[in-house]
Amino acid sequence: MENILIAGATGSTGKRIIEILNNSESFSPMAMIRKEEQRQIFEDMGVESILADLEGDVSHAFKGVDKVIFAAGSGGSTGPEKTTAIDQEGAIKMIDGAKASGVKKFVMLSSMGTDSPEDGGDLEHYLRAKKKADDHLRASGMPFTIVQPGSLNDEMGRARVKVAEKLEEYGEISRDDVAFLLVMSLADPLTKNMSYQAVEGETPVKQALIELSGIG
Repeated sequence: MENILIAGATGSTGKRIIEILNNSESFSPMAMIRKEEQRQIFEDMGVESILADLEGDVSHAFKGVDKVIFAAGSGGSTGPEKTTAIDQEGAIKMIDGAKASGVKKFVMLSSMGTDSPEDGGDLEHYLRAKKKADDHLRASGMPFTIVQPGSLNDEMGRARVKVAEKLEEYGEISRDDVAFLLVMSLADPLTKNMSYQAVEGETPVKQALIELSGIG
């Protein structure tokens, strides 16, 4: 069993990731939490939690961690300062801490649009922050996967997607399916050192990632 640290474990997508990992035979989830009172949520699930704040010191969070999924975000209701602090600087801090601790792979939840933030309208600042974090991960020398979904929705996942390093069209995808993609991206050699975009589609998730990775 590989120990997987999830940053953003208390968020909508993070909780789905925890549930998938908790039912896995290959991975054991470790929830990164910001407040002590959040610990009970995960204790009830039989999941270990680690107290660490993305706006503070995270260097202690990687003990016994094999791989990391970064699914944290400042949320849509916060200002640009919080976006910079969490989505950019918090992510960079996690990347540096993971590398220093010998983590084997870092899976980043990013967004479509990071390749041209200037076209993002109201999302420009967010996309620029995500791009800086993504670029830092690419340059880190650590094995990585960057998942860039379209707009997230809360519909039930279909486990069927359309993925490519660059999709021709924008679209939506459920948080369930994004969580599944992030977890599948932990598996080696799937999507190693790749960035890919994802929207809902007709191809089963595992098949889509195998084809994208050029395996088999």
